[in-house]
Amino acid sequence: MDGAGLSPRFMLRAAGLPVEAVHGLRCPDARRWADELLAEEERLTGLGAQLSEPLSALVREAPDDRARRGLLAVRREVFNNRLPRDPGPVLELAAAVGGPTGELLTDWLHARQRLAGLRAAGEAEFTGELARSRAELVRLAGQEQLRLGLLLASPTLEGKLDAFVAAAAAGPAAPDKRARKMERSLLSYLYRTACKTSPFSTFTTVSPGLFGDRDHPVLTGESASHPRLNTVVLSRLAELIGADPERRRDLPVALASGWVLDEDRIRYVRRSVTAGDDSAAVSFDAAQDRLFFLRLSGALERMLELFRSEPLIRHRELAALLRAETGASTEEAEHYLTALLDLGMLQLPLLATDVHSHDPLNSFQAALRSLDRPWADTVALRLAGPAGCLTRYPAAGVAARRALLGTLRRELLSIQRELGAEEPTLPQTLLYEDVTGGPVELAAARWVETAARPLRSLTRVLPAFDVALAQRLTLKGFFLVRYGKGGRCEDLLQLVHDFHEDIFHQYLQFTAGKPAFDEDGGYLPEENWLGMPEVTALDRARAELARRMRRLWEERPDGAEELVLDDPAVAAVAAELAPLGERFDPHSHFLQLAERPGADPLVVLNNSYGGLCFPFTRFTHCFDRAEPAAGGGLPAELAENLAGLQPPGAVFAEVTAGAATTNLNLHTRLTSYEIVCPGETSTAPEPARIRLDDLYVEHDPAADRLVLRSRRLEREVVPLYLGYLVPMVLPEIPRTLLLFSPTSRVTPEVWRGVPAGPATDGVTHRPRVRHHGLVLQRRGWTALPGSLPVHPAGGAEADRFLGWQRWRRRHGLPDRVFARVRPEAAAGEDGGGWLGASKPQYVDFDSPLSLLALDGLVAGRAARVVFEEMLPGEDALHIRSAHGRHVAELAVEITPVEA
Repeated sequence: MDGAGLSPRFMLRAAGLPVEAVHGLRCPDARRWADELLAEEERLTGLGAQLSEPLSALVREAPDDRARRGLLAVRREVFNNRLPRDPGPVLELAAAVGGPTGELLTDWLHARQRLAGLRAAGEAEFTGELARSRAELVRLAGQEQLRLGLLLASPTLEGKLDAFVAAAAAGPAAPDKRARKMERSLLSYLYRTACKTSPFSTFTTVSPGLFGDRDHPVLTGESASHPRLNTVVLSRLAELIGADPERRRDLPVALASGWVLDEDRIRYVRRSVTAGDDSAAVSFDAAQDRLFFLRLSGALERMLELFRSEPLIRHRELAALLRAETGASTEEAEHYLTALLDLGMLQLPLLATDVHSHDPLNSFQAALRSLDRPWADTVALRLAGPAGCLTRYPAAGVAARRALLGTLRRELLSIQRELGAEEPTLPQTLLYEDVTGGPVELAAARWVETAARPLRSLTRVLPAFDVALAQRLTLKGFFLVRYGKGGRCEDLLQLVHDFHEDIFHQYLQFTAGKPAFDEDGGYLPEENWLGMPEVTALDRARAELARRMRRLWEERPDGAEELVLDDPAVAAVAAELAPLGERFDPHSHFLQLAERPGADPLVVLNNSYGGLCFPFTRFTHCFDRAEPAAGGGLPAELAENLAGLQPPGAVFAEVTAGAATTNLNLHTRLTSYEIVCPGETSTAPEPARIRLDDLYVEHDPAADRLVLRSRRLEREVVPLYLGYLVPMVLPEIPRTLLLFSPTSRVTPEVWRGVPAGPATDGVTHRPRVRHHGLVLQRRGWTALPGSLPVHPAGGAEADRFLGWQRWRRRHGLPDRVFARVRPEAAAGEDGGGWLGASKPQYVDFDSPLSLLALDGLVAGRAARVVFEEMLPGEDALHIRSAHGRHVAELAVEITPVEA
């Protein structure tokens, strides 16, 4: 498709409920009352300001103390905007004074009386409407889309909802502290289901999309559930099996991949795994690499010889061979093998989860059956129960799914006990579910013009926002110091180890503790320990962007709510980046379309990721049709497209980082080659495996870049990571390999290094920033600690509502926003990184319940709160279903095109 590199395929993420689902939580009458009351307050404030000097003059001119005391009392009431207990003296004073001052005083008194009446009448209406809003929240608690998602995201909350609903039906009593906490939690998930696009179970559906000839942004109502067991569960079972000496004897044993002889030592990578937090809704086991050496003993040398002829040997057979070769006793042989397993020199690969497994539980059962041992067959048969739960899960309703999850947990705990666990444990989330909708088609021409062309322009400056670029350049500098221009490193593993030991660990520690900005809010340069000119160019580009943004900020018209980063500004930043050279730079972008009646639409850029297939990989199991007649489905199409995108003379090879046990890594195999890192196993065909010792690194002086090459293939190898973990949490070898890849994560934070304007009552404001029709930054407001409304404990809910409305009017926030809470310890200038920040929470200023939830979010925390406009707003949503409009996000790919 000829469209500035816009790939024809995209992935649509649509909120599970239409945005209209939460309208019933609003209190429109209460909002109108608040607006009218606050407008009257503002008018009274104006009248009071006009009366200040005339009343002060009257006090000075009072004929005696009695008159002065009366005038002072009136002035205090006007100053404090307080209704006099007895309006008679005020009216008498107004009549006696006469003229403009008398008229103003009379107007003030009548306005203050109207305000008191408005307040009294409105409080009763507010109480009634809030009760109706709470009743609507109770009704929405029964929404199937919400309940199905809660079963997995927060089973504790879901389990309490029926009692919450029953208690609400029993009477209209004011909610106690526990009920208010339930309200806040329920509201958070309800807003997540109707107002956000974060794929998890039924909260958000994913639909395959195609840019074609017509615009058909309608969700068909088709949906399919795709549950899979949490792979952490399988890891725990594998650990229990491997820990039992009798069962371990039946397991195949393999040497840690990538080992080499180093004189009288064996060099290999020892991989350690740290278990994730089972209490968290989403967690994973983290793996770490460490270069390790074992002295080559006679027993070890004989064992290596055994593995040369047979890469996989059953544990019992290996022990017997060692006894025969060395004369060791059974106990000594077992102890020796156990020590090598603990050191990671030996591994038990059979039960490891393959990241390319379509059904990890089924694969685990098949692996057990392959052992052909009674205990393994028994465990595999016992797992048929959990497998049956997963099979029945998609067609089940809420109650049936709850029962299935209960059965699944009981059976898995029972299996753990049977395997010897004294205190069996399971993660909170037993299974993950993706829900897919029917296909969607959107007009290609429109998206090329509104999104692809400005994105192609923006791509020139995206390196300025890439957090990994400085790390990539540091690796290049380290290589050049060691091997020189045009140099070559034959030992990639040693290079990785030396890089981390000599510089990278210290570099990461230093940069992690470094502030983002100087005392004046200016941008701090990158650490350039190796004097790399590219790092200097990166600093210059960021400084140029900050300079351009400062000028836009300082020269903006009064009241401007939008700034435009024009083509000359982007070109100037791109020119500073020129020393970085050209590189293969495919990107995935997460976009939202904002319709504008009578004007061109806006496209909002939420996030960008360098690399390929990121919009699709996590969901390939949902669209993988194995039948030949079906053509292999979406994954086969992706694999074909990937093959066509390989740079000349290069091949793509996947880096799996399979030891990081998480469902986020699971996906269909999409590349022809796979890099097998030391300590990893692979199920790829042998010709498709690229082992680390087959790779070398050389510096290409013509292109001035580091190139990873395969000796066997005689071609450049471009590593691709197709999982969904943040690269920084991957083990150090695959993480370092990604410094040779197009992988990146960029968020165009255009306000970095641009000081905020003066605060108004502790709140600063930034306008929207766009490049052509592409919005890079939404309008935002940063509230410093102590600047939000303060509500006394036990205060009336109407007062809380009015306090928030007063604050919103004061600072000009729209009716719908998203709020992030940033702990003060992690706060820098607004627009910086979000380390330690909460996830964005939807806030509806028309809903008292939403504002009560906001109170709970910020209560008792020394933190900044950053508010961003909801863009697209409800009236600008373009994806529809039979039930209404849906908040939606498109994940698209922009691939390199020839000039």
